[in-house]
Amino acid sequence: MKGLQMRERINSNMKDAMRAKDAPRLSTLRLINAAIKDRDIAVRGEGNETGVSDGEILAIMGKMIKQRQDSARAYDEAGRLDSAEKERNEIKVIEEFLPRQLNEQEVNAAVKSAVAKVGAASLRDMGRVMAELKAKYAGQMDFGKAGGAVKALLG
Repeated sequence: MKGLQMRERINSNMKDAMRAKDAPRLSTLRLINAAIKDRDIAVRGEGNETGVSDGEILAIMGKMIKQRQDSARAYDEAGRLDSAEKERNEIKVIEEFLPRQLNEQEVNAAVKSAVAKVGAASLRDMGRVMAELKAKYAGQMDFGKAGGAVKALLG
């Protein structure tokens, strides 16, 4: 089954959180597991019996972080600082499973490499460039910012 290494890490951490009676951490790890299982069910419905890969799990976690960042920002604006802090704590737990994030120079270099690899010449090729970046750098960069770098390079 694909994605076994990440699943094992998450499940091992979940058991450790249970033993330590760390309820907030355990809750976040269960949310990660639920998101992975939801995606497993979706891909099985599409005829893929092997489940999601580690790369797809990283993408799921990246999306979870983005959702929590948006929620924390909304809670801050509403003055609900305790809820914002809970979202930020969940982000910290999820980030433990992600590879190191690329810095701005590394993102720019990756964008240039992807543009060259797919032979992109205009903004019409942006989708192909982004697909290349997502395949190679899942969980390692903010694709919203990378999209801006691609537009700047191709536009």
